[in-house]
Amino acid sequence: MTSSIPAIGTRTADGATLQAVFLDLDGTLVDTEGFWWEAEAEVFAGLGHILDDAHREVVVGGPMSRSANYLIQVTGVDISLPELSVLLNAAFLARIRRGVPLMPGARRLLAELAAHEVPTALVSASHRAVVDQMLHSLGPEHFRLTLAGDDLVRTKPHPDPYLTAAARLGAAPERCAVVEDTLTGVTAGEAAGCRVVAVPSVTPIPPAVGRTVVRSLEEVDLSFLRSLITESRGDVH
Repeated sequence: MTSSIPAIGTRTADGATLQAVFLDLDGTLVDTEGFWWEAEAEVFAGLGHILDDAHREVVVGGPMSRSANYLIQVTGVDISLPELSVLLNAAFLARIRRGVPLMPGARRLLAELAAHEVPTALVSASHRAVVDQMLHSLGPEHFRLTLAGDDLVRTKPHPDPYLTAAARLGAAPERCAVVEDTLTGVTAGEAAGCRVVAVPSVTPIPPAVGRTVVRSLEEVDLSFLRSLITESRGDVH
């Protein structure tokens, strides 16, 4: 889903403008990080390998290609990356077709952004088929633009997804807020020059210059996101 509609800025009290909000999917808006691990464990069990829970923190939050390649290496399973990707996507899609739970505060935040006509993009490292399926739970009307991991040559932790989203919405990256749940996604948003809110899901994310870390989306609203644009990048939260 793409749109050529220009961004509509939302102005703060001192005149600075929040031009767009970019939201991650898995672990940020929907509570599915556990679904991915279950799918990976199921597929590898079928291939004759029981995954150790220690691998979970390594694979969480990254693009499937990185996670799948890592699991091939550590298990030594005789399968190609494209073949494994097909199996993992199928196992994951089978789970999310039953519906996905939204993270606390997600539905309220999406509704608020839509009510104020804030240009909002869904920016995910998941494949397009997964993103489109989850839009049934999130509501496609909430997004001006969606970007999936296989829509671009390079996905997170590279800045390309967020730079592309900003360009397509006609927004300046430094006037955009990114909401992410993993260090991989946070790294992508920061490399793009956006203001980043980290909402850790599975693994902790440390504070850093220009990064805001919160416990839940219930702490994030439009006023909060607007305030990030006016803050100095020297602030650490």
